Amino acid sequence: MSFKSDIEIAREANKKPIQEIGAKLGIGSEYLLPYGHDKAKVSQDFIANLNGREDGKLILVTAINPTPAGEGKTTTTVGLGDGLNRIGKNAAICIREASLGPCFGMKGGAAGGGYAQVVPMEEMNLHFTGDFHAITSAHNLLSAMIDNHIYWGNELEIDERRIVWRRVMDMNDRALRDIVVSLGGVANGFPRQGGFDITVASEVMAILCLANDLDDLQKRLGDIIVAYRRDRTPIYARDINADGAMTVLLKDAMQPNLVQTLENNPAFVHGGPFANIAHGCNSVIATKTALKLADYVVTEAGFGADLGAEKFMDIKCRKAGIAPDAVVIVATVRAMKMNGGVAKADLGEENVAAVEQGCPNLGRHIANVKSFGVPVVVAINHFVTDTEAEIKAVKDYVESQGSEAILCQHWEKGSEGTVELATRVAELADGGWSSFAPLYPDEMPLFEKVETIAKRIYHADEVLADKKIRDQLRAWEEAGYGHLPICMAKTQYSFSTDPNLRGAPTGHSVPVREVRLSAGAGFIVVICGEIMTMPGLPRRPSAEAIMLNAEGEVEGLF
Repeated sequence: MSFKSDIEIAREANKKPIQEIGAKLGIGSEYLLPYGHDKAKVSQDFIANLNGREDGKLILVTAINPTPAGEGKTTTTVGLGDGLNRIGKNAAICIREASLGPCFGMKGGAAGGGYAQVVPMEEMNLHFTGDFHAITSAHNLLSAMIDNHIYWGNELEIDERRIVWRRVMDMNDRALRDIVVSLGGVANGFPRQGGFDITVASEVMAILCLANDLDDLQKRLGDIIVAYRRDRTPIYARDINADGAMTVLLKDAMQPNLVQTLENNPAFVHGGPFANIAHGCNSVIATKTALKLADYVVTEAGFGADLGAEKFMDIKCRKAGIAPDAVVIVATVRAMKMNGGVAKADLGEENVAAVEQGCPNLGRHIANVKSFGVPVVVAINHFVTDTEAEIKAVKDYVESQGSEAILCQHWEKGSEGTVELATRVAELADGGWSSFAPLYPDEMPLFEKVETIAKRIYHADEVLADKKIRDQLRAWEEAGYGHLPICMAKTQYSFSTDPNLRGAPTGHSVPVREVRLSAGAGFIVVICGEIMTMPGLPRRPSAEAIMLNAEGEVEGLF
């Protein structure tokens, strides 16, 4: 059986003018700022007038820990949104924008797949509406202004050894992780050690995704701590007068992007923090706007539920004052087999025993999400190699965990393949069964928050952190930052910090390598294990296969 590729399906899409998509949500064409015919930004003026409207139901799509077998979280998000519209609901989806790093690396794009995609697929996975470029420019403007301030006399008395603001770019480039800047003599400034993170790990990205409006955005940008003086007092972005210009660069990027699914249903695509090194959710402004315009909003959180869903609950929901009405956990038979010890090359062969052995990974995610007080349903993203016995094994296991699993065929059939899931999710969301509460209270000490996540979500025995890290957390508490939530940065492939430890491990430790204060975003980043905030490209990056064909069309994106 042969299938069309994602990009071939996307090219055949019968796209409607973006004004027609906006009209479905009651957005007049005068409030849409078009980028071509098939994408637009929703104006701040329109969003500002939505206050007072009742919110729709919020549905979170999350997943098991990712494996090379594939899970299809974004695909399921899109398929569920289309399915809800198919059964007569007024639904919109909210997803993140794609980073160029993974597109040219190994993960691929962020537009879904098969017949459950958001279009235009090529633009979404490349430059889109320029939001990431604006974030990169705003971040690096601040970097330039820090070094420029020092060059012209250092009136603020910045200690050059204690500059904590790194540069960013939206590409995987391991050579830039640790560098020396300002070589070449007096005219180039004072040499010091520096480095780059990927744009999605930028605090500016997190701020854009958590800010409510432009005023809130500028305040948060001003709150960024960029360096310290010799007496350890902090220096903020507003101290070097960078917050105003940064806001100007981000003015358009702050407005959510509206596009459409293959079935011409509305999709907000805005922001793109990674869940393994940032908070992994689309923007608050896009989600809140969608909730005012649609009866059901389907959004996703990055990577597995131990990362994305935990941060969605403990950071995004806490900060934005929103709460999910239901959660969908995406799993595949293939991934269960990999968690059960089957090699990728052997996934096409039936192996019920391996499925059963791998299911505890799914079971732990179910229990973790339920611990937030939200009803859970499992979506089995169907692959053609799945057998009835293997599917039954997953369904039986999920039932034993007090939940239910529904087979979904949206990749192959679009919304027709998610009618059962959409019907059940709507019932859960409408049932009023959610009693959402974050994992920990604001007033809990910072290190105890880290331990709470590690023990309750990762099922670790302990957190390993040396005196320097513990002292730093205590110093931030004394400085008034003790109420902030924790943003854990760790591998997405395991509950532990060892990417090779699949399944549902227990008895492991969580080593903390570094902690960073994101005072503007409003959280503490805790970097665990060997996770990098600037990824590298794989041995055979996707970029090697991306090109223009004879018709001038993009080939190789997926």
